[in-house]
Amino acid sequence: MIKVADLKKSYQRLEVLKGISFDVKKGSVFGFIGKNGAGKTTTMNILTGLLRFESGQILINGMDFLKNKIELLKSIGYLPENPVFYEYMNAYEYLNFIGEITGLKTKKLNFDILHLLKVVNLKIQAKRRISGYSRGMKQRLALAAAIIHEPDILFLDEPASALDPEGRLEMLALLEELKRRGKTIFLSTHILNDAERVCDEVCIIEEGRILLDEKLSDLYDKYIQPVFDIEFEKELTVETEILNKLSWVESIKACGKIINLSVNNIKIGRAEILKVLSGLDNYVTSFQIRKSSLEDIFINITNQGRKVK
Repeated sequence: MIKVADLKKSYQRLEVLKGISFDVKKGSVFGFIGKNGAGKTTTMNILTGLLRFESGQILINGMDFLKNKIELLKSIGYLPENPVFYEYMNAYEYLNFIGEITGLKTKKLNFDILHLLKVVNLKIQAKRRISGYSRGMKQRLALAAAIIHEPDILFLDEPASALDPEGRLEMLALLEELKRRGKTIFLSTHILNDAERVCDEVCIIEEGRILLDEKLSDLYDKYIQPVFDIEFEKELTVETEILNKLSWVESIKACGKIINLSVNNIKIGRAEILKVLSGLDNYVTSFQIRKSSLEDIFINITNQGRKVK
């Protein structure tokens, strides 16, 4: 569906994309994940025709993007991270406006808008001014605007990053519904729990380079590591430094009184961890072993700075 090869982009002397390559399969949810400033939004703006690039190639449905941009953009929907509205309008008026400038037929447009408002759970608030909408309602309205012309491909830039927990769940449910309808979704996010829930494949970008691009299921099989979750009685001081010196410790994530410790040898880790913890001047209040999550894998790979692809 989407093939990107050796894509490069610079802002004056700053090289933002350093020859990135990846493939997005038809009907899949492709998670494009990375820290803020990694190059996610720049890539998204290039793929939606908002930004030029220096070199490389983009193919969509086998067609060269630069040579067929006008035609290909008709099959693309885009939800930016910070959508802008005419806030004096209500949801129905706004979607009607978007439909008209998109070139949708007037007779069909009314039905489409009513259907969309139901899909994004805004039917009750359809006649309410957008200025009175919450952030979650605005995100759902922006998603409706992105799919009003029934695009095959959706580009979503951090669609749930500023939402409260309830709003995030609503947005993820909408993405799962669009996936069931066969849409191809390019999801740019730094919220790894969201990617873990809805994505078929994840691509990790760091400082303009692709570190990893794999199916989520293969990723777990390949990079899964046992993780010790340890909570201490007192705030951490020297504990992280002491544990990080152990040869069987792969990586450590520490926050407040809690340490998440990944190991490269579970047999040695099980045998040694309690001995090490008993020698620390900080009482352990909670201790458990679990399988690594996408967040654990992401931290390990970005810390290694290892270019897989």
